Amino acid sequence: MSDSRDLLRARMSVRRNALDAKQRIAAAAGVLHSLENLPEFLTDANVAGYWAVRGELPLNLAVASLARREQHYFLPVLGATRQLYFAEYSTGTPVTHNRFGIPEPATPANQRLTPQDMDVILLPSLAFDRRGHRLGTGGGWYDTSLAFLRAALRPTTPLLVGIGYAFQETESIPAEPWDVDLDYVATDSELIACGPVDATV
Repeated sequence: MSDSRDLLRARMSVRRNALDAKQRIAAAAGVLHSLENLPEFLTDANVAGYWAVRGELPLNLAVASLARREQHYFLPVLGATRQLYFAEYSTGTPVTHNRFGIPEPATPANQRLTPQDMDVILLPSLAFDRRGHRLGTGGGWYDTSLAFLRAALRPTTPLLVGIGYAFQETESIPAEPWDVDLDYVATDSELIACGPVDATV
């Protein structure tokens, strides 16, 4: 099972890294359109996202949309034992680079929030299916930090929205016991409501 997940990661990484700047800009506009079909994205106070690296779909237009509505935008900050915290970010916020070279807000530890404090979390995805199974880079940071949701009646808070290019959809991703499923996936072409029965918004 792990081999098939690793092969899928490798294949999607190659496709994602092959995109040029024009394609990424178009995808950012498309994913914003998809997110604007999600009421929680338009109204909820605390929305977490990510700093796009290594070909991830950029969220710059989505962040600008949140700022216009005076919603709060947060970026993940690495903690100990694969635990993610979240720190508010806006243009001009000082950043540092974590152990993986990814920028994160230079916010004191006592000002960071937990996943439970977020209303919506936008998760970068290497691959996904319509059942809500998501494949990340394999570090397990999100699955560990969001483990409290595995026993929860979904959807609940925080709402989990995977972000990915349409080509990253696959028919089925082999699930592991520690995986935390998505509630929605927003791509550059549609908003997908995840679940046992295929549904598209």
